[in-house]
Amino acid sequence: MRLSLLGLRGDKGRDPEVTGISVDSREIRSGYLFAALPGSARHGGEFIQYALRQGAGAILTDRHGAEIAAAELAGSDAALVVAEDPRAALAGAAALWFAAQPETMVGVTGTSGKTSVATFTRQIWQELGHKAISLGTMGVQGDFQAKLAHTTPEPLTLHRVLAEAAAAGVTHAAMEASSHGLDQRRLDGVRLKAAAFTNFSQDHLDYHKDFDDYFAAKALLFNHILDEGADAVINIDDPRGRQMAQIAREQGLRLTTIGRDGAADLRILGQRYDATGQDLRFSWQGQAHLVRLGLIGGFQAENVLAAAGLVIAAGDDPSRVFDTLPQLSTVRGRMELAAMRDNGAAIFVDYSHKPGALASALQSLRPHVMGRIVVVFGAGGDRDRLKRPLMGEAACEFADVVFVTDDNPRSEDPAAIRAEVMAGAGPDAIEVGDRAEAILRGVDALQPGDALLIAGKGHETGQIIGNDVYPFDDAEQASVAVAALDGKI
Repeated sequence: MRLSLLGLRGDKGRDPEVTGISVDSREIRSGYLFAALPGSARHGGEFIQYALRQGAGAILTDRHGAEIAAAELAGSDAALVVAEDPRAALAGAAALWFAAQPETMVGVTGTSGKTSVATFTRQIWQELGHKAISLGTMGVQGDFQAKLAHTTPEPLTLHRVLAEAAAAGVTHAAMEASSHGLDQRRLDGVRLKAAAFTNFSQDHLDYHKDFDDYFAAKALLFNHILDEGADAVINIDDPRGRQMAQIAREQGLRLTTIGRDGAADLRILGQRYDATGQDLRFSWQGQAHLVRLGLIGGFQAENVLAAAGLVIAAGDDPSRVFDTLPQLSTVRGRMELAAMRDNGAAIFVDYSHKPGALASALQSLRPHVMGRIVVVFGAGGDRDRLKRPLMGEAACEFADVVFVTDDNPRSEDPAAIRAEVMAGAGPDAIEVGDRAEAILRGVDALQPGDALLIAGKGHETGQIIGNDVYPFDDAEQASVAVAALDGKI
């Protein structure tokens, strides 16, 4: 394919035949386009010299990248494309290179709930007879499967996977849109019919300079990715949701609102909880509906209605969509029932690793529990430190017994991380560094009618300590603890 057909213009009128695209100079072959992008540690421009030696026929970079490799480029016949935003240019080129995508695609952003909404959307489509996938934190799941390294993959991986899914007959896809992915233009070139916004709370301030910058990245899904006339499904119970709804209106998007607010299009009218799920009463276009959900946590109603709103916005009949809701199953590691003690106490595993998400998980668990709520949680290393005491505060406010332990300490001192969490948790919290021991002690504390929430890692099957990843699965540890304490092993 000619360079110009990828939406790129080479210097000096050069328009070579491109034989492949890569962001890794080691993968370059004769005729490839090498995208030399700015990075957090090093600029890709440093690797242009190696790409040229490998036979690159074209180089995409920014001005700084071109300056870094000026000498090597001057002595090369490779076409040089200097872009103001090379990440956006790469995303557009990747979309044109791979070309095919599932016909119906939707996206979802927000601090919490992205994985659940994307998964529920895929499950609804499958119940309606569509071949569907969801993409995000859990990889690619559904009628086509693949592993992903990031919630929102870099453009070459994303568009390759979408093309492969389309070739496998997938017609519908729901994808998570992370703030990192949006800010780095990874979704540019993805043709979305609709997008949803779930909620907004503190996260990723190790990457974004402040709350407004974080929100602006989320807003890119609605004011940059979606075309005029596309659909936006937005939770207006969240104050930032109302702000996002206004952005959607200004962009000429068709708006569907969800929430408990009286103005919501998909409005939650009531919820009744029990040990295995909840009954949800909601309204759509003035008509009330009642469905049974086998899902733990009040917040799941918002996730389910966001998914229903996306499916309706993408073209399916509302009544058929609502009929599928009782069939929805929870995402692994999202308020997942991991084990039960012989005395009837339940142990749940949840991915909540942010203050707002932890508070929401604990609050939503409360109506399902007759006794006390015990929580085991920690905070990750090399991430936003400001949220650590806030995590402790949330745990202390909404749980009855609090165990502070290690999450993924990464390169930081685990004890120092725990100390910052404990500063918010208060004197009654119990500090147990070893996560397996903390889970065992949490399970041991359970009396009849109690429940334990193990928060922070959810579906993850490893614990990152230093540069090493050690096998660790919260649900598995909970099952082992129950078996040991109830005399089954």
